[in-house]
Amino acid sequence: MRIPTSFRVIGLAVAAAAAAVPIAAHSLHQAAPVAQGENARLLPLQGGQNFRDLGGYRTRTGRTVRWGVLYRSGSMHFLTPADFDYLARRGIRTVCDFRATNERNNEPVMWPAGKAPRVLADDYAMDTSAMAPKPGHAPTAADARATMTATYPALLKQFNGQYRRMFGELLAGRAPLAFNCTAGKDRTGVAAALILTALEVPRETVIQDYLLTNKYFDPRKVVQSDDQASQAWRKLPMDVLKAYMAADRDYIEAVFAVMDKHRGGVPGYLKDELGLRPADLAKLRTTYTR
Repeated sequence: MRIPTSFRVIGLAVAAAAAAVPIAAHSLHQAAPVAQGENARLLPLQGGQNFRDLGGYRTRTGRTVRWGVLYRSGSMHFLTPADFDYLARRGIRTVCDFRATNERNNEPVMWPAGKAPRVLADDYAMDTSAMAPKPGHAPTAADARATMTATYPALLKQFNGQYRRMFGELLAGRAPLAFNCTAGKDRTGVAAALILTALEVPRETVIQDYLLTNKYFDPRKVVQSDDQASQAWRKLPMDVLKAYMAADRDYIEAVFAVMDKHRGGVPGYLKDELGLRPADLAKLRTTYTR
């Protein structure tokens, strides 16, 4: 399967530019809560990339997402031996790795023997040529945002099988579970939005969790490439690069728009597209909230 998207944009050496100029898309007007100690939003990992606990969010029914059972992350390639020990103590049983085959080959995760979780991943090719700069056209930040806004709804279809499998793992109780892509923003951002929505977390809270990537993504923890595509990305203006790299609320709201327009709204979408019946949703909420 070949997917023409921007998900590998950050890995295409644009991170080097971002390291010098911080992302400043939409400011967090209502920051997601961060607790201390074991209930910390960002895990204290030396080599973690945007590795976060989804616990602590209040639901519309007054319950709270459990800490220590649901994790979202970027690439785990830079995890250190101490990090692996820490995650082993966290008891992570399953990892849903949404990265493409070449991403996993370029940034392997060397889980120590005896501490490796069950890792689920699909083989597919990543193709960013559709988003590469076109000869004779100088892309603008508005162009980049429009492209990303159009791209996000496609994730729901392109990764439907992997998202279904993720929910299957959760329903089977194979948690604590972590899911990741390269930056922990696009594929992972949609996955987190689906999980939190299924758990009845208010939409604005879900959006604020998505926007935390602008705070926690570390462009220094990226394996850079020097191929032709990477060189083309490096030539883009900084404001265009930042539009591609940022977590922008318009991007994730485009996903919610698809769900809202579905027959039966969000519940209908969860049932028809992800196979989550009312009984499944009730089980998820009982298991992963308190």
